[in-house]
Amino acid sequence: MIEQHFQDLGAAAWQISSTAPKLRSWAGTLADRLTAGARLLTCGNGGSAAEAQHLSGELTGRFLRDRRPYSAIALHADTSAFTATLNDYGEQEVFARAVRAHGRPGDVLVALSTSGRSQNVLAAAKTARELGVLTWALTGPAPNDLAAVCDDVIAVEAPGVATVQEIHLALIHALCGEFDALTIDRVPERR
Repeated sequence: MIEQHFQDLGAAAWQISSTAPKLRSWAGTLADRLTAGARLLTCGNGGSAAEAQHLSGELTGRFLRDRRPYSAIALHADTSAFTATLNDYGEQEVFARAVRAHGRPGDVLVALSTSGRSQNVLAAAKTARELGVLTWALTGPAPNDLAAVCDDVIAVEAPGVATVQEIHLALIHALCGEFDALTIDRVPERR
């Protein structure tokens, strides 16, 4: 079991290395938009929520070096607002409503779903696109529903949820490293 997990992880990491040009492009777009005053929104459920919050934390805090903070909001991290919305509007609307509250044209949404079928994440991506928010997805194997509704996607071809989540974290770290390199001399504008 353990050896198989590491074999699956190694195979998925090898396969996903081909996405380096796309990650570079995402980092460039994110650097341009965030330094111009836009914000990053992230969402996911369970382990994907943890990865979404990890990405937001790397941008508001620091990753490899000390730099200015950038606006990044994990849509599930405000538990009072999240649970109130969940109670009043239901699980399928919880992220979409937060996107309506925080999303502005020019912002970026990174939506994470290992299956690509999470209805509340799909609703967030659809709402974001309606508002002029750029949408990117990190998913498991494609094709899937989330990949179909986002502007761009990186789909991890792996047999298990744990492996997909582990690769998502590696992708997030690669994205943040490139973002740091691109923003080393940039000063963000204030909105």
